[in-house]
Amino acid sequence: MTAELTANLGHIEGNDHTKLAVYAATGLDWVRAHRETLQDRLREHGAILLRGMPADLTVFNQVTEEIGGSLLTYTERSTPRSAVSGNIYTSTEYPPAESIPMHNESSYSAHWPDRLFFLCDIAAETGGATPIADSRAMYRLLPEDLRERFAGGVTYTRAFREGLGLSWQEAFQTEDRQAVEDYCTANGQTFEWTDEGLRTRHVRPSFVAEPHTGGMVWFNQANLFHVSSLGEEVSEALLELYPVEDLPRNAFFADGSPIPQADLDTVKAAYDEVSYAFPWRPGDIMVINNMLMAHGREPFTGKRRTLVAMT
Repeated sequence: MTAELTANLGHIEGNDHTKLAVYAATGLDWVRAHRETLQDRLREHGAILLRGMPADLTVFNQVTEEIGGSLLTYTERSTPRSAVSGNIYTSTEYPPAESIPMHNESSYSAHWPDRLFFLCDIAAETGGATPIADSRAMYRLLPEDLRERFAGGVTYTRAFREGLGLSWQEAFQTEDRQAVEDYCTANGQTFEWTDEGLRTRHVRPSFVAEPHTGGMVWFNQANLFHVSSLGEEVSEALLELYPVEDLPRNAFFADGSPIPQADLDTVKAAYDEVSYAFPWRPGDIMVINNMLMAHGREPFTGKRRTLVAMT
């Protein structure tokens, strides 16, 4: 770390498992001058917060490209969000009272972003933090017998129908059925067209070795896809209305057997232990290494606008 960068370092926030490097960034020129050091910190440490930047869409776009390169489109969508400008999106548009479980972005997919960029445009009146969790710490803390049960990976199932979750058109960003079939085939997904829409099914790893550090990381969305993530009341109502194969999203072990609730509770408890959250300030830009850090969202009150870009 250079002397100049050290002088601009606010402090390292976090807990024993997950830490966030906070920098007093003075603007785009400062980011350009320290780009390599910031990239090194992301590769090794996993998360940085640039504090003191303007809540400006153009500056945000420039910072993302400076640190991460070209922005990605949001493909194979699993949650509702809106494009703001180019490949900058709103964060997941769930009701304010709901939390979003910890997850690594698009870890259910064969393709995921390396870096995520979050801009606090409007901070919530209360709550609304974007907690992060070290994926290496998650892997270490989870019991060995649980990791063995997940060793084959996670089976993700989705059923698309009008009026319940995302439509297949929104998820795959096309009206062309052949394009969906080609995408599924190319990405190892089985598919079935139904009278209501579409069903897909595929297996992805539950943990992998992060290529730069070599550390094993817990890298899946079993806890988020599983029907129980919707809460007891909603999940029970859905199971009364639809067979398991027609639930909007669900997760199983690789062989298709159910994941016990006790295992999901253990995963949640580990995330609770390693997670760290801070209050957003307008203009804050948080950058995370998607394989080293999971993220989520806390409930909030008031207006909240957090923008997201992926590289």
